[in-house]
This record gives sequence, C-alpha cells and structure tokens, in this order.
Amino acid sequence: MSDFFRSSILGLAFSAAVAAGAAHAADLPSKKGAPPAPIAPSITWFDVAVSVKGMTDYNFRGISQTDRKPAIQGSAELQIYNNLFYVGVAASNVDLVTRPDAEIDFYGGIRPKFGDLSFDFGIWQYYYPGEKAYYDTALVQWTPKNTDFTEVYGKVSYTYADALTVGGNVYYAWDWLGTGASGTYASITAKYMLPFLEGLSVSGEFGHYWLGTTNQAIWSTTPPTNLPDYNYWNAGVSYTWKNITADLRYHDTDLSKRECFLNTTDPRGIITGNSQSKWCGAAFVATLSFDITASSLGVFAK
Repeated sequence: MSDFFRSSILGLAFSAAVAAGAAHAADLPSKKGAPPAPIAPSITWFDVAVSVKGMTDYNFRGISQTDRKPAIQGSAELQIYNNLFYVGVAASNVDLVTRPDAEIDFYGGIRPKFGDLSFDFGIWQYYYPGEKAYYDTALVQWTPKNTDFTEVYGKVSYTYADALTVGGNVYYAWDWLGTGASGTYASITAKYMLPFLEGLSVSGEFGHYWLGTTNQAIWSTTPPTNLPDYNYWNAGVSYTWKNITADLRYHDTDLSKRECFLNTTDPRGIITGNSQSKWCGAAFVATLSFDITASSLGVFAK
C-alpha cells in the first residue's frame, strides 16, 4: 500500500474517532445543568396589616382634629390576593366641637398595579359615635347633630428607579361632615428615598379643597353659608427602621382664622364671640408608627 493511501485511511479513521467522541460528548449533561423550570408567581391570598401610631397632633388635611393635642391611632386591614382587594377599620381619639367619643373609620377598595404604576379606588366612612349638636348659652344650635360622612376616592402613583414616587389623589363627599355641602379634595404627592441612608426619605403634598354651600350653623335666621375653599400643603422627612417609622412634618393652609372658624365651628370662636379659630394654622407634627403584617410573621404564607 502506498504511503498516500495509508495516510488517507489514517486520516479518515482519526476524523471518525473525533466525530464519535463529539457525539458522545453531546450526550453528556452540560456543566451548567438543564434550564430551570419556570417559577409561578407567589400569591398571598390573605394577609392582615396592623398599624399603631402616636402623634403630637391629629392633623387632617391641614385642620387639627384634636385641638392641637396628641393622638393615638390604630388600624387593621384585611388584604386579599396580593393586596389587590382590601377592607379595613381605623380609630383615633379626637377633640371636636360635637364631642364624639372617637373617630372610627371603615373602608375598602381595590389596588391594581401594573409594574411601577399603582392605582387605588375605594370608599371611606367616617363615624363619630356619641356626638351631640353644639348649643351656645343662648341655646342657638351651631352644628349638625351628626357629622358622620362618606367619601369615595381614587389614587394613582408612579415609582421611578425605586427612589422617586409621584402621585395624584381625588376624594369626594356628597355630605361633608353632615352639613349638606359637597366636599372635593384633590392633591399631588411626591416622595424621594435619599441615597445616603437606607430608610430615609423626604415627601410632601399639595392639595386643594372645594367645599359647597351649607346651613352649617343650622341658624334658622341665617341663609345658607358658602364654606371657604382652601389650599393645604405638607412637607416632611421620615426614617423607617424595620417596622418602625419616625416622621416629622410641617402642615399649613391658606385659611384665615375667620375662614377656619366657618369650616370648623371651633367652640373658642363661639365662646369669645370673635368667630375665629387657630385649628387651621401652621403646625409641626411628629409621628411614631409601628406597622406589621401577618405574612411577615409566617401567617398566611405564600
């Protein structure tokens, strides 16, 4: 056999051996392993969120609800299907002209979320048990007998890069504080997580309250009163560590003391006869809150 044929046969044999080795190698498992199977999104069908707060003043849209004194608040919320649906109850001490035992709120709604865009639509009932109409020394009635009222609301927020969240809110009540006047409150909000310390953030809100016409003071000799519309704003800083949040916030409105009295019927304005109130002025409020969910304790696990 010539050297040429001998070389050709050896070359073909070598090629076949390489090909066979490659085929066997292809049958061996990859060092990276098989592709992972798709993981279904985890679902928390039920959860309960509990919150307890202590604050130096219960300031609600720029108006003190506790006569500039401290408040203790608590709430419990049942969340369904990853917090898509929710119902809750909240309570706070108050110091209002009708002298209710407390403020108790019942609410519920839906919170759809699409990526970084979140919505919240719901209804909120404000209930003030044990309240009574306020009469002055001349037995003139200054307030309704019942200031319970209901709001419907819609909220939207967008979070950018897990740091900046901006939002807008609209609330509507057809019988604000039992006065027969409508109340529409709209606001824009912003919150920024500061980069140099985890849990530290700054936030603020600017809103406007449109209030309707009412027989607020229930005076038979007085025509219906146009309740003053007003602007409200707040700004503050918060720090969250685990389940505890500390917040220091500045609140203010553009209501005059006379306009504040018209919206609140502050008893001091009645007793002194000056028809003025300080409940709507500038206020710094410090809040310490504790928040926890049942799922974080292993209850209602995903």
